[in-house]
Amino acid sequence: MGDDKVIMLADCRSFYASVEKAERPELQDRPLVVAGDPKRRSGIILAACPIAKSFGVTTAERLGDSLSKCPDLVIMQPRMQLYIDISLMITKIYKSFTDLVEPYSIDEQFLDVTGSLHLYGTAEELAALIQRRVLAETGIHTRFGIGPSKVLAKTACDNYAKKNDSGVYVLSQHNISETLWTLPIAKMFMVGSRMTRHFNAMGFETIGQLATTPLEKLKTMMRRKLGRNSDINAELYWRIANGVDDSPVTPGTHGTAPQTIGHMMTLPRDYGKLEEIKIVLLELTELVCQRCRSKGYMGHVVSVACMGADYDRPSGFSRQMKMDDSTNVTNQVYKFTLQLLQQHWDGLPVRKVGVSLSQFNPDDEYQLSLFNPDQEKWMALERATDAIKQKYGDSSILRAVSKTAVGQAMDRANKIGGHYK
Repeated sequence: MGDDKVIMLADCRSFYASVEKAERPELQDRPLVVAGDPKRRSGIILAACPIAKSFGVTTAERLGDSLSKCPDLVIMQPRMQLYIDISLMITKIYKSFTDLVEPYSIDEQFLDVTGSLHLYGTAEELAALIQRRVLAETGIHTRFGIGPSKVLAKTACDNYAKKNDSGVYVLSQHNISETLWTLPIAKMFMVGSRMTRHFNAMGFETIGQLATTPLEKLKTMMRRKLGRNSDINAELYWRIANGVDDSPVTPGTHGTAPQTIGHMMTLPRDYGKLEEIKIVLLELTELVCQRCRSKGYMGHVVSVACMGADYDRPSGFSRQMKMDDSTNVTNQVYKFTLQLLQQHWDGLPVRKVGVSLSQFNPDDEYQLSLFNPDQEKWMALERATDAIKQKYGDSSILRAVSKTAVGQAMDRANKIGGHYK
């Protein structure tokens, strides 16, 4: 390639739909989609296979709209745990070629193959080899964008590799003037529809027009258009347009210490009674504390958010408070989440509830308190219930309130990311 680094962005084609077809070979020649709720025509399309896309079906559109375009559509309910398992299998394959693999999403991963490329030939040959291996072991087709930086690899994949027969494309600093720069500004990485309108208003129709604008001039233009604090964004967009990206492929990126651990859920209906909201608040507090314990953290600050369903007339609150001591014990944290609810809830119906913990320290170091002599007992109990859930599933042991009509823990235990496992 002639550049120092060789970085790949590997993308799985129509991932959820491809997994379903790999599991059901008899559906290979059928138009297939994975939809959020196949029982409702208002469900959203999460993934569509190439055959379904040929009928005009697109991701994120309503299921009813897709059926009007393709009445013979095969509709599959998402199986998130299966997709996660296949994604991890593919990661393992990538790691057999390089130890520098960084997940970008469930179906996209960066690979830095600079150090191992000499074992396999050219970058294109290595990409083709990995494609064959993934297809043979999982039944999933992959596409590879290749470049000297992550941003060029991503751009190569999205704009070229996904559209050619080989599914492989190399984009280097030497050919961006004939390739990247000719693309419409809307195709630039990190530029959405709103920013596209701003750039069009500034006279930028192509990525090349932005890339060849002197940086200081671009900063001045963006300050006039978007306000005084635009210099950082101007430099970011200018660097992306020029294919400049110094960020390395970092395997442990998503394993670093978190700033916050939390969970927010949308309720199946408006909850208008304090007793109803308290049950969901307890369930969320338990979930967040369980996640903290699994990562070995105790939080010192707890946050609670409650929001209504009416976006035109927003109601609710989002507040936080410092607890007496750092903790990840559910009952101790719940005492403070309940206090925030009682102090700040306006009495209007609630449709979204969230709980989070922050300001962490390791849970193997904590302050003993004369006012909480049962700390060790509570922590041992939490470890025991966590072990049961880890072995037998989250629904294997529940609080009694979660079995009531308003409890959501049982339903949530069957889902990942809001979709059924």
